[in-house]
Amino acid sequence: HTVRLGTSTDCDSDTLSLLDEQLREFIPWRKGPFSVFGISINSEWRSNLKWNRLQDSIGSLKDRTVLDVGSSNGYFGFRMLEAGAKLVIGIDRHIPYVAQFWALKHFVPELPIFVIPAQLQQLPLPLEEFDNVFSMGVLYHSRLPYAHLSQLRQCLRPGGQLILETLYVDEEAGNGLMPVDNYARMPKIWFIPSISTLLSWLDHSGYVDIEVIDESVTTIEEQRSTGWMPFESLREALDLYDENKTIEGLPAPKRVIVTAYRR
Repeated sequence: HTVRLGTSTDCDSDTLSLLDEQLREFIPWRKGPFSVFGISINSEWRSNLKWNRLQDSIGSLKDRTVLDVGSSNGYFGFRMLEAGAKLVIGIDRHIPYVAQFWALKHFVPELPIFVIPAQLQQLPLPLEEFDNVFSMGVLYHSRLPYAHLSQLRQCLRPGGQLILETLYVDEEAGNGLMPVDNYARMPKIWFIPSISTLLSWLDHSGYVDIEVIDESVTTIEEQRSTGWMPFESLREALDLYDENKTIEGLPAPKRVIVTAYRR
């Protein structure tokens, strides 16, 4: 599913050519896909596949206020609006991704979606304002995963739902992976838990009704180099002879999606 902003008939060919050139100034586009007045932004991640894996297993977003932590350029936020959310606020510390969002938002200023350059710990906690909080692809970048889960909880109103997506490894309860250096060429991956470890963290952080809704292996069909992200991607991060291992010799990326509620 592509997020579409305008159609090619909304502007002339010269304007489209200029717009295409300007959008390419924001390369790399990590999340998507988007269609901007008919210009197809084929992002590194086919983020629609992740949304497909979770959309039927989370609570209704109709008339809900949503916080998207680590929102990147807002792709998932636009999908949340399509699902009926009343307001979506995204936060991301990476300024180029926030700039991508505002380039897109320029064409739909009326939509109740915003992305601000901020980190979770910079919010005035406790907020207790949001019906739903999404944290996807963030936990393993946190030096203090317990603190991250606690901060997410403080953003939820009582009874609000957390949707958490993260890397995991096949280990016993209490165990996980602490990469010495990079993981799948990614720096600053501090800890990748087993699923049972993650569920224990959530339980001890004050969440209830914790449920695993999806487990998946990340494939080179879902994450790959494109014209809009022409640099190394997952293929270059996997062992040349064994796709079950990263180039560092660690287990290849697997991802889990968990839902939980604030008491």
